[in-house]
Amino acid sequence: MNLNIHSILPRSRANGPGSRTAIWFQGCPLHCPGCFNPDTHPFEPRILISAEALAEQLVADQGKIEGLTISGGEPFEQAAGLLNLLSRVRAATPLSILVFSGYTLSELKNMPLGSAILAHIDVLIDGRYNATRHLARGLRGSANQRIHLLTDRYRLEELQQTPPAEVHIDATGHLHISGIRPPGHLGPSHSVEP
Repeated sequence: MNLNIHSILPRSRANGPGSRTAIWFQGCPLHCPGCFNPDTHPFEPRILISAEALAEQLVADQGKIEGLTISGGEPFEQAAGLLNLLSRVRAATPLSILVFSGYTLSELKNMPLGSAILAHIDVLIDGRYNATRHLARGLRGSANQRIHLLTDRYRLEELQQTPPAEVHIDATGHLHISGIRPPGHLGPSHSVEP
């Protein structure tokens, strides 16, 4: 079962507590005006990788990271693959799992695999981005988005201490910006620039 992935950042501190691997799924039907990641909207294949292979990478890395953050695009648009990935990670590692979704918790619970996926998640940040309510702190892009602590793994204060943004320069010299875009940010509003 292949996942369509936009990008993977092996080490991030701006996508949840501690050092994390951040994975952006490709494809989103919501098209929120002002979205930070418009390059993740098209459903065309970008990076195809099996849930099993991706889980194996995370298992191999588990001693170097605290957790996994899934964003997008819209991860729940690849529900079967997402469930496969999270099930494997949860069974084989102690990694925490944080997921961003443009859908609300109640919408997710009504999706065919929604409740099964939610059972593997420690923290869900839900809701469509609303540019008129821009917030850019505490892992929320806009004030309407909600943080759901689905397990007792974290306290709200720990999530609110996450830096709003970070900059990475890869081996080829490309600049990558990750996290929640700070107010007044200049330039493209992508979480990760390929």
